[in-house]
Amino acid sequence: MPRRGRAKKEGPESGEDSDEYRKKRDRNNLAVKRSRVKSKQKTQETVSRVNELKNENTVLEEKVNTLTKELGFLKELFLAHASNNVDKSKFDGLDLQKLLEDTSSASTSNN
Repeated sequence: MPRRGRAKKEGPESGEDSDEYRKKRDRNNLAVKRSRVKSKQKTQETVSRVNELKNENTVLEEKVNTLTKELGFLKELFLAHASNNVDKSKFDGLDLQKLLEDTSSASTSNN
C-alpha cells in the first residue's frame, strides 16, 4: 500500500526511529488530541446552549399565551364595565370597538 505525503529521505537520520522524527510525531499527536478535546467541548457547549434556548423559548411562549388570555379577559371586563357605566360621557369621542380591534390585531401580528 503506497504511503501518502512526502517521500522519505534515505540515510541514517531519516528512519522512523530517529529522535527528531519521534519528537515531531509526539508533538503532533498531542496537538491532535488537544484539538479533538477542544472540538468536542465546543460541540457539547453548543448542544447545551441550544437546550437552554429551547427551554427559555418554551417558557416565553407559555407567558405569551397567558398574557394573551389575560388581555382577552380584561377586554371583556372593560367592555362590560363600559356598557354598564351610567356616565358614558367619558367614552364619547372613543370608538371602543375599533380601539379593542386595533389592540387585538397588534397582539396577533406579533405572534
